[in-house]
Amino acid sequence: MERNCPECGNVIYGRADKKFCSDSCRNSYNNKQKSEINNLVKNTNNQLKKNRKILESICKGDKAKAKRDTLLKKGLDFNLVTSVRTTKKGSTYYFVYDYGYLELDNDFFLIVKDNRGEE
Repeated sequence: MERNCPECGNVIYGRADKKFCSDSCRNSYNNKQKSEINNLVKNTNNQLKKNRKILESICKGDKAKAKRDTLLKKGLDFNLVTSVRTTKKGSTYYFVYDYGYLELDNDFFLIVKDNRGEE
């Protein structure tokens, strides 16, 4: 029975369980299979870095306030955060690494820097 390489279509010679005609085709095939996952991870990480940079640019000290429009114009993606923390009072902070935000009234957000790791 003749078997063909799933990458290039050439006939495969050799062992009965061989799946590719060459190392080059095997590598190329596997890279294509992983590229979608790698792109998703890369794009998510890039947006998380961008979110952190936006929050850092607004929060020069320990706290700052910003309007939703300002955050959206700068490109903040509210769907991507690294952690969510709820205070004892029930307030929910959304963190992107060491910067977080809390939704306030009238489309304002409190931006905070988490200094816990700097002790």
